[in-house]
Amino acid sequence: MDRTLILPINRVATMPRRFFKALFPATLFLIASGRISGQTDALRPDQASGLHPAANRIVFFGDSLTAGYGLSDPDREAYPALIQKRIDAAGLPWRVVNAGLSGETTAGGLRRVNWILRQPVGIFVLALGANDGLRGLPPPLIESNLRAIIARVRAARPNAKILLAGMRLPTNFGEDYIRQFAAVFPAVSRAENLQLIPFLLEGVGGHPDLNQADAIHPTAAGDALIANTVWLALRPLLTAGN
Repeated sequence: MDRTLILPINRVATMPRRFFKALFPATLFLIASGRISGQTDALRPDQASGLHPAANRIVFFGDSLTAGYGLSDPDREAYPALIQKRIDAAGLPWRVVNAGLSGETTAGGLRRVNWILRQPVGIFVLALGANDGLRGLPPPLIESNLRAIIARVRAARPNAKILLAGMRLPTNFGEDYIRQFAAVFPAVSRAENLQLIPFLLEGVGGHPDLNQADAIHPTAAGDALIANTVWLALRPLLTAGN
């Protein structure tokens, strides 16, 4: 498998301009393991037209749940990779880009989203917020960051469709905070007029047999169920307006 590019994120800002000129337009999407997912498209300029339009890309913008942290082969087992398999089986002209980054928060996503948006995007799946909740960050701040990310997507890629993935927390975080956190995602969906996946981990979260030893990250079987949940919401967007 071609591991096209490996870049520690803390070195990006210090690299000389000639480095970027030499590398563009190679994709620099990072995932949990610090490498490019095998399911990411190379984002070459020769894909901007022809049989595979550059705009027919689905960017999964998330954290370790999206990146496939802990899976033996995230390039094949993480839910974005499973979505690509379904797309291919259906004969649809879309390519999945896994832009999941381990440990990412909504604030971190807001900082890096402009980088992701340098390339055309047809559908943007926003799946952030879990790490904010695990850190106990204020729900109004989470909502503000999510809406700011959405605003940047719309400014950079006004024709992109946006799908928001909802998150929930385990029961040991306190009833009030759990309720306030869960309410963020439907509130953003209403305010921004977006389609919402109510809970990304539906049928997976809280089920020990579908999660790794940390009880947070899904197993391959858990990711297969996540792919089912995402596909139900995503499938109508793949043909709408085409």
